[in-house]
Amino acid sequence: MPEKNLFEYAVIRVVPRVEREEFFNVGVILSCPSQKFLGTRIYLDEQKLKAFAPNYETETVKKYLEIIQKICAGAKESGIIGQLTPRERFYWLAAVRSTIIQTSPIHTGFCHNAEEMLEHLFETIVC
Repeated sequence: MPEKNLFEYAVIRVVPRVEREEFFNVGVILSCPSQKFLGTRIYLDEQKLKAFAPNYETETVKKYLEIIQKICAGAKESGIIGQLTPRERFYWLAAVRSTIIQTSPIHTGFCHNAEEMLEHLFETIVC
């Protein structure tokens, strides 16, 4: 039987009006160092965004979420943050913020396959 590996994840949330503390989940970031895995899955429900914040430009929110994906992947265009180790990038992405894009507290678990766990969490928490 394959070994179970410790992983950490944070839920990505859109918080249109920070002062109201209302949010909806749009993605998951998962880190599993023993599998050398850092990944994210994101889906923005544009109708939900319009319901929460009719005056927000969807394209702006999409650009913010794309930046998360680029940093997670360590893409060249993600700048100096993208050059950090995968573990450092995970903690940078999961840091507490008071902006429109926030993450949940970090949660932990065990998995056999980090990529499959990311899919499972995404389907369970976001979709």
